[in-house]
Amino acid sequence: MQLNSFDEWSPLREVVVGSAENYVSHERELSFDLFFHDNLVHDNAGHGESGRSEWYYPRLTARGGSSGRQRTPVARRYVDELNEDLEGLAEALRSLGVTVHRPLPLSPDTAEVTTPAWSASVVPPLNLRDNTLILGDEIIETSPMIRSRYFETQFLKPLFRDYFRDGARWSVMPRPMMTDASFDLSYARTATVGGPTEPIEDPQSSPWDVGLEMMFDAAQCLRLGNDIVANISTENHALGVTWLERHLEGRFRIHRVHELSDSHIDSMVLALRPGLLLVRSHEVADKLPEPLRRWDRIVAPTPQENNFPRYDSDALILTSPFIDLNVLSVDEETVLVNEASPELVRVLEDAKFTVVPVRHRHRRLFGGGFHCFTLDTVRDGGPEDYLS
Repeated sequence: MQLNSFDEWSPLREVVVGSAENYVSHERELSFDLFFHDNLVHDNAGHGESGRSEWYYPRLTARGGSSGRQRTPVARRYVDELNEDLEGLAEALRSLGVTVHRPLPLSPDTAEVTTPAWSASVVPPLNLRDNTLILGDEIIETSPMIRSRYFETQFLKPLFRDYFRDGARWSVMPRPMMTDASFDLSYARTATVGGPTEPIEDPQSSPWDVGLEMMFDAAQCLRLGNDIVANISTENHALGVTWLERHLEGRFRIHRVHELSDSHIDSMVLALRPGLLLVRSHEVADKLPEPLRRWDRIVAPTPQENNFPRYDSDALILTSPFIDLNVLSVDEETVLVNEASPELVRVLEDAKFTVVPVRHRHRRLFGGGFHCFTLDTVRDGGPEDYLS
């Protein structure tokens, strides 16, 4: 089928489901620390003895600080279970009549990527939503934000080639040098929410420095027909959105929102169908463009601590407990939801959705939910105007 995806809810025909093959570690370095900065403390008020929810993020100073490159191993049993859950996700989609594609697997021999400016470990193409933006009949490889994911879209090249041969447009946002000087550190240094890392200090100079660069993930966008809501928290994001505005001029309207989160929007707000949003809170919805503030809202229930596995104290937790808000719509009435979030299942069923519960155990170790793990390449919808 030809590439066609304009929104988050039209009947889904083709999708790519990510892979966790040979996921062995998280590498702690500047780009990783900045990407996972927010610990979203305020979302967990009421949990834990002080209301701060210490079960959420362990402080990294307790593990010896945060300078330089550090690899935090990921237990093999968690990776095996994640791969089982990904297969379950793929099978659930196939059972609903959706064609499922998979990326090339990461070879165990591909341990590191090196550029003129830096070296980093390589992670598999798991959270596919992050580095590829599908807008109608166009594939846009976005400008990466984490060094270890710099060439992640290479794992999708055979599929992109096939869509291109069938008529798709295919563009690539400029690739950053990604030296320490490339990153706008203001959000990490001034945000009041806090972060999973210690404060970012002492970025190192490099002969490859070019100043602040565009770095922007596709998952910072909410697609609504011919409108795109884009979250901006740093100058890196702003530069990426400026590129998108110029590249898409005359085809899409882009609406900027500011500091809705540190980066991604899809664990803050998702559009379930025209006129209805799933949001983390009313405060989040109130930051959206005025036309969207008029849409009906389903506010996600507060996650319960016992919805999540317990991990050893040295495990690196990457996401908010609200990660299960990261659902995937198959059509306007059908939505895939983590079976470990029964409160959310009930809320959506009460709203008359057909909920398909799917297992996903270790979402907080690997930084993604069903929306993150998938890239919808063919839906029935078109460039409709939902905001006028």
